Amino acid sequence: MKICITSIGPNLEDMIDPRFGRCRFFIILNTESMQFEAFDNSAINASGGAGIQSAQFVADKGIEAVLTGNVGPNAFKTLNAAGLKIFVGIPSISIKQAVEEFKSGKFKEIENPSVKSKFGMGGGGAGRGMSMNAGNVNQQQSVSSLSNDEELTALKEESQKMKEGIEKIQKRIDELTEKDWWVNRK
Repeated sequence: MKICITSIGPNLEDMIDPRFGRCRFFIILNTESMQFEAFDNSAINASGGAGIQSAQFVADKGIEAVLTGNVGPNAFKTLNAAGLKIFVGIPSISIKQAVEEFKSGKFKEIENPSVKSKFGMGGGGAGRGMSMNAGNVNQQQSVSSLSNDEELTALKEESQKMKEGIEKIQKRIDELTEKDWWVNRK
């Protein structure tokens, strides 16, 4: 079965992103082979219509089901119209673990949106929201489906990934600076 999982990163070890329309990545995965592709969500910073844009993108990938934390009414209607099964309430676990639990039948398909419109922006629904801005990362994360411990774990993991990314960038800067110094020295 070909499914889509919302993720905070592009790998199977990354955690579920609790938002659908404004998730960071879509992981499109074959549940039999575990082969997958990761796609940046181009609608993450949309001023409006992120749920619909995301749902259309996912539906065009030929999937059968979506696993996420929450889905709003516009995304739900679009996914439902495309004939996709929608599973929400997925806890803050790794993509790999979510797939295993999905395959074991742990999650239930929904028949209605799980949150109100604009929920992923932190302003709608019954949950609390959080906005983080670190360089080009403009992530607004609704976390109502996460316990404090789950949210803390997800944030620590995201922070570690950012640190590793910064270390890679700094290493490359150092390499280029050293190379320039040797070239200019001659």
